[in-house]
Order: sequence, then C-alpha cells, then structure tokens
Amino acid sequence: MAAAAAATGRIRHENIDGRHNVTATAPPFVGRPADADATGSPPPAAPRPRRGPRARFLVWVRNGGVPTLVMFLPLLLTFGYFAWWPILKSLILAFQQTDLINDPTWVGVRNFERVLADPLLWTAAGNTVWFAVLALLIGFPLPILMAMVMAELRRSRQISSVLVYLPVIIPPVVSVLLWKQFYDPSSSGLFNTVLGWFGLGPIGWLQDPALAMPSIVIQATWATAGTATIIYLAALMSIQAELYDAAEVDGASILQRTWHVTLPQLRSVILLMLLLQIIGTMQVFTDPFVMTGGGPENRTVTLLMLIYNYAFLSGDFGKATALSLMLAVALSLVSAIYLRLTRKWSES
Repeated sequence: MAAAAAATGRIRHENIDGRHNVTATAPPFVGRPADADATGSPPPAAPRPRRGPRARFLVWVRNGGVPTLVMFLPLLLTFGYFAWWPILKSLILAFQQTDLINDPTWVGVRNFERVLADPLLWTAAGNTVWFAVLALLIGFPLPILMAMVMAELRRSRQISSVLVYLPVIIPPVVSVLLWKQFYDPSSSGLFNTVLGWFGLGPIGWLQDPALAMPSIVIQATWATAGTATIIYLAALMSIQAELYDAAEVDGASILQRTWHVTLPQLRSVILLMLLLQIIGTMQVFTDPFVMTGGGPENRTVTLLMLIYNYAFLSGDFGKATALSLMLAVALSLVSAIYLRLTRKWSES
C-alpha cells in the first residue's frame, strides 16, 4: 500500500487517534541528466576552437579594418616621425660621441660614466628634488583650495575661472621676465617696495642662495596653478549634491564635509595630478634658466639645465643624450612605483 502511494506521488497522513487527515501530493522525482557529474551540475561547455592568424586576419578585414588603417596611417606616420623617431635616435646617440656635425664615434657606455663622474650632476639632482619638494608643499594644495572656494561661488564663478586661468595664457618666458622685475633686489622693486612700507628690506630674492629656489617656485606656482585649479573645479562640479545634503543632515561642519566628502570624491584626480606634478617639476628648465641662469653658487642648476649645458655650451650631444636617457629611466621607475603604491587608493 505504501509502495503504491509512493508510486502515485500521494501520501496519506494519519492523526494520533487513527483518523485520516489531509492527503498531500509529493513533488515528482526529477533525476539527474545523463551527462551530469556526481554533484548534479552539467558538464562544462566545450572550449571554442582557437582561430589561427589567417582566420583572425580575415575577420579583421571583414570588420572594416583596412579602411580604418588607411585613415589612421597618416596620423601614425606623423606621430612616429616626430615623436618615436627622435626617441629611437636618442637611444643611439647616448652611446656615441658626436657634435651633430662631424661623424659620430661609438663609445659605448663611456657617456654614462662621464655623466656620473661630473660633480655638478649631484648638485643639479639635489636642486631638482628640492624644487619638486617645494612645489609640492607650496603649489600642490593651493589649486585644491582655490577650486573649493570657487565651487562655493554662484554668480562670479565664471569671472573667477577666467582670472585664475589668465596666468597660464601668458607665455612662460614673459611670465618669468615679469616676475624677475618683481624680484628686483633694489628698493624700487615691487616686493621690496611693499616690504619698505613695513620698514623691512630690501631683499635680494634671486641673489640670496637660500631664497633663490623658493622664489622660483612661487613664480612657477603662479604661472601653472590655473590649469590644476580648473581641473579640480570640474571634478568638484561632478560630485553629487546629495552627499553634501546627507552630511549637513548629520550635522557635519565645513571641515568635516571637506574631509569626509570632498577629498574622498577627488581621490583619483588628486593622485593623478600629483603624479603629473612630480614628473613636471623634475623637468623644470625655463624658470631657473631665465631667472638666475643656475646661480647663485649653482643653487638653482637643474637636470635639464645641465643637459642644455652639455649639448649647446659644450657641444657634447652624446653626453647630453645619456643624461636625458637616465632622467627618463628614473622618472619611469618613479611613476611605476607610484602607480603600484596608489593602486588600492585610486580604486577604492
């Protein structure tokens, strides 16, 4: 009887007093597919056959690859000739001794040995690092603060954006010469005139070995901060207003909203701008070259100025190219390490 009930899928339950209760229907038994494994899961799908090079090429042609390549080829050739060919040429020049007039002489790694033996190299490297540190301390937080202030403006945001970006439009050499007049060491200089109102000065801004590099950093910050400010302002405008509304409901102050809402939302932009500023400051040339020429006492000589001296003052382009290659390798290593260390911060 029980076997018949199980076969028909109907089970009769009895109460304690022996009377019959409700008759329930059991779900039908569903067996495993014939091709399933012991766990009941279907077997994995068969891997797709790999296409050979000829098959992939035919697919690329059918998908319009040839017209795309024809349209892209002029841009590729132009970029390769003006960008990649000089890089490849510099790799060859780094192992040659040449003045670009006479026939070059292959010297191997001698150019690198001569660069490393130059005592001015380590002075220039130290000055370049010092410029980068000062630029990060003075010039990196300033655009963020300016963008935050401009983001709170309503009616004058456009005019403030124009005023902030105006120094970027001025040609770099003009900007440097203008500030060189401001730094005039006489009492008639702009900054010394202001100091004279308080009974101070005059100060030799560019003549003092301790003040020359900070003075150049201030000028460089004024000339380049506008670009970073506009980028930060655009990033601030993309932050959802609901985040600030929720923070205000929770009673967060301005500093708390800045620390817990604004800066986390700008994290990826800040990390990218920090890397770009490190690379840019390590290649500073125009500002110290025009302002001080490397003085006083070689306190403002940078690596790019040293490369310029090797190439155009000494006429040794092989040595200059060797130092350029060393700087490129150093910046590549710094960038790789930086991206490795900040990967979790930028993704979280």
